[in-house]
Amino acid sequence: MPKSQFDPLEFNQVTGEPYLRLPAPHDNIIITPPRMSDAPAMVLNMSDPRIYSWLESPPHPYLPQDADHWLTKIKAESDRAIEKLQRASVERPDGPLILVDESPVRTIREVQEDGSELFLGDIAIIRERWLDFEDKEAKQALTKANEEREVGDPAIVWCFGDYLAASHHGKGIMTAVVQKFIRDWAVPRMGVRQLRVETFSDNKGSKRVFEKSGFVHEKTVPVNKVLNSGRTITAMDILWWKASQ
Repeated sequence: MPKSQFDPLEFNQVTGEPYLRLPAPHDNIIITPPRMSDAPAMVLNMSDPRIYSWLESPPHPYLPQDADHWLTKIKAESDRAIEKLQRASVERPDGPLILVDESPVRTIREVQEDGSELFLGDIAIIRERWLDFEDKEAKQALTKANEEREVGDPAIVWCFGDYLAASHHGKGIMTAVVQKFIRDWAVPRMGVRQLRVETFSDNKGSKRVFEKSGFVHEKTVPVNKVLNSGRTITAMDILWWKASQ
């Protein structure tokens, strides 16, 4: 029997929403598409210094309209990925699985005993933007060349953006999320062969997550970044993951 174009995603029998479930002992954790109803939880998380202190892009203070704007953007990306897979299911029901350049799922949730779902965070895989580069021309050239490569090109350099609710730090959840996402979606469905991540050098927890997931530290680079929260970053660690041949 041919595989569904959504493989390995499962579907919520009530809502029809696709999701990716983590293996035990974290099998109560799922990764789903974003929802506009996530806004209050996002504001709460982005107002927590245990989260925003490690993020470069989010506005600070983080307001409800910021959450609405962000969710509108990423929900459109998720919807676009779902539409591509739905179209492929119609056009090639017996054909090979297509490669896509986006993931339909990215929001991390914990399924409660009563079946409700608790918003925990986010994981996104995008093409690398070389955030540690201070040479703007070099950064633009690398980014442009990377963006122009066709989906499935092994030369594409990808990267992760992620965060997890502080209430669930230290439980191995993000490590399990990263490993599951790479193994079951990024590699087989996006053709990912290499990932480059930048972590703030004082964010030891993030570095450990990636090292446990097979990333190798390449170098530490000096930077001078002032986050929207006002915190100054003076160094970033660069780590790489490469698919085995």
